[in-house]
Amino acid sequence: MGKFSNKWTRAAIPALLIHCSIGTVYCWSIFSQEIADYIGFSKGATEWGFSFAIFFLGMSAAFLGNIVEKDIHKSSLIAAICFAIGMAGTGFFIWYGGTNKGNIVSLIGIYVFYGFVMGVGLGTGYLSPVKTLMLWFKDRKGLATGLAVAGFGAAKAIASPIMQSLLDTLGEGGIYKMFFILAIVYFIMMMLGHFLLAKPTDWSEPVRTKNSISAFAVIKSKPITFIGIWLMFYINITCGLAIISQEKMIIKCLGLVGIVGILSSVTAVFNAAGRLGFSSWADTFKDRNSIYKIIFIMSIVATGLVILTQGITNMGASSFIMVLVLILLFAVNAGYGGGFSNVPTLLADHYGMQNISAIHGITLSAWAVAGLSGNQLATWIVKKFGTEVDLVHILSDGTEEIIKVNPSGYQAVLYVTIALYLIAAIACITLVGKKKISADN
Repeated sequence: MGKFSNKWTRAAIPALLIHCSIGTVYCWSIFSQEIADYIGFSKGATEWGFSFAIFFLGMSAAFLGNIVEKDIHKSSLIAAICFAIGMAGTGFFIWYGGTNKGNIVSLIGIYVFYGFVMGVGLGTGYLSPVKTLMLWFKDRKGLATGLAVAGFGAAKAIASPIMQSLLDTLGEGGIYKMFFILAIVYFIMMMLGHFLLAKPTDWSEPVRTKNSISAFAVIKSKPITFIGIWLMFYINITCGLAIISQEKMIIKCLGLVGIVGILSSVTAVFNAAGRLGFSSWADTFKDRNSIYKIIFIMSIVATGLVILTQGITNMGASSFIMVLVLILLFAVNAGYGGGFSNVPTLLADHYGMQNISAIHGITLSAWAVAGLSGNQLATWIVKKFGTEVDLVHILSDGTEEIIKVNPSGYQAVLYVTIALYLIAAIACITLVGKKKISADN
């Protein structure tokens, strides 16, 4: 009973506390326009704050993975401090921008604190609980990592209404006040996770000497496998971000303007459910790579059906087409989430547990690159292809609201993503072999 209790109090609960905090980075769309308006810059200029956060998440995970490997308490402390300072620093520079409209210092400050400082907290915080979870849940590694990563995905659904409520009630300057409040709340949550997090007492970390095999040396023993995992992970994130970044506008094209917020929450639930569901399902397979084959086939079929029916450009011409587009959004969100939760266990199957935090960190560099390419790719396609049209939406008071949408541009994004999904599926089948070793090694 004690060990059963410990696996939750020393692994699952602290992992959720940490991941539910850092996962709020995906709430950026809730307040990005408010930040832009408050500091006097375009939304496009402020968007780089989020892109930098994801980039430094991946790069800090890649370069600090060895610290996580050696000492999860040091890495989880770094995560809590950096994430809280990043939030508070972002709040300060939003305040500064509000009193000095259009001052470039405020924008650079947001890039530094939301992008770099918070990014370091994100990368170390994301990695810190993963190996510990797999050690506690040896027989259900997928379930364990799925729980934590689901917390990261569910953070948006949980925090978004809270953030919106804060913005609505804090009055003038509510946008920077919100960041100060959240910095305190998330610091407390992450520090509690830091104090609770612990590896099993029966696990002895291998003693490292000058002759110990490094993570890079382990990867070089099976370079083709790593290239395949990295590539399919990168493509899944890039395609996910490309479609998810246009999600709200796609929903509006379907004529569902009035329930955009509700459907966005539903897609966030699919994102979190995919993280837990696909990773738990993978525990039942002899080869976890089968899950990625399922994710890519599902994504290709859903995307292909919307392309064939011209689902977005038809703008909800029929209920059937509308359902197909919604299925695509749900499938992409679920597959996007499932891709994250299965990476550490797939790596453990091929490379063992000894350097798993460092190897996982290096793999997360794919997230860093995708963080810069996914959103930006979709934005470029939408600007280059198609033309904007006026969508008339009748408000609750009977007045008309004109919304600018580019259905052909959003549809064009799908031609690129389906090609990328096909490449990922080929890499999954040809480059990533079957499980080679016991994951307990």
